[in-house]
This record gives sequence, C-alpha cells and structure tokens, in this order.
Amino acid sequence: MATSPKTEHHGPEKATRVIPLFPKLRSILMEAFDAAIEGAEYVIDERFRKAATGPAGWQNSNLRTTFTKIIRRAGLTPWPRLFHNLRASRETELVESYPVQVVTGWLGNTPKVALQHYLMTTDAHFEAAIQGNEGNQKAAQNPAQQVHAASRNTSQNENAKSKKPAVFSDLQRSAAPCEIAGAGGIAGAGLEPATSGL
Repeated sequence: MATSPKTEHHGPEKATRVIPLFPKLRSILMEAFDAAIEGAEYVIDERFRKAATGPAGWQNSNLRTTFTKIIRRAGLTPWPRLFHNLRASRETELVESYPVQVVTGWLGNTPKVALQHYLMTTDAHFEAAIQGNEGNQKAAQNPAQQVHAASRNTSQNENAKSKKPAVFSDLQRSAAPCEIAGAGGIAGAGLEPATSGL
C-alpha cells in the first residue's frame, strides 16, 4: 500500500492506493532489507531519511541533488526531469502489459493525465514498426496461433489443398459458376453515391 499525499484531500479512499510489488523491485527491496540493521523500520537507512527530511517533511528535501550524485557514481549521465522520466518510463512499460485503467490506478493518475504527460513513444516502438512486429500483443494473446504460423513450411494454398475434405472438393466441382446480377449496370463513377455540391 502506498500513501498518496497529493490526493488525500479528495477523501479517505484517495489517501492510499494498493500497488503490486513487482519482482524487479521486490529483489532490490529484499536486498536492502537484508542489509538493514536489526529492528530497522524502513529499508532506507535512518540517517539518510533524517538528512533528507526537512522542516516541511519531504517537500523541500532536495532529493534530486542526491539522486544526481548517485547516477554519476554509477557512471551514467543524469537525464532531464529525473523523477518525472522515471515515472513515465515505468508507466509506458506497464501499459504495454496491462490495461491503462489498471496502470493508472496503481500509479495514482488518470488515463487522461497518463496520455498527456507520461506515456511515451520509445525506440523499441520504432524498432518493432520497422521490423514489422505490429502484433506483439496479439502474439502474447494467441501464442499457439503464432507458433503454428511460424512453423509452417508450405504455402497457405498448399496447406488448404491438402486439408480440404473430399465433400468440399465434390461440391466445388459440381457447383455452377455464379453470375453477378446487374454487374454491367455499375456506373463509371464508382460504388459510392454521387455527392452534390462538391
């Protein structure tokens, strides 16, 4: 359960929200828990919590400066809008796997806010489009169909010929060719009705 100080003024049901503990985060938190001193209430060392907490609580604690130092010590270059972009990256990842209303419920915003401020187009989206991998979600939803299609060695027409029941072949041979009634009466303008005034 996460506290929501920004939304608690909307009522008691908005003061907290239930979020899943994802495996990646769980392993990091368990490592911090194991390293914590006996009887510690929080996984972050109390001296860091006291140093970060100012007279107004966490409001003016300047976490960005410390976070920037940590990023540089890790050999990385800090990116713009550190905390906002972390949230946007994770929200974008989650929306790839879960419905947007579920993700926004976990993260504490609305689908409208997520679309306007957090959901991003990533390099992976462009790469998938270039490679023609448009049906990633469909592949995840119908893995049996995808495996069958990918493992096919013969063309679709050859497969269809070999799998037609004998009754279908007999019906096809005995069926008379169909005539399209009135096919000669279609005007050259096309099938749509003419629009006046254009």
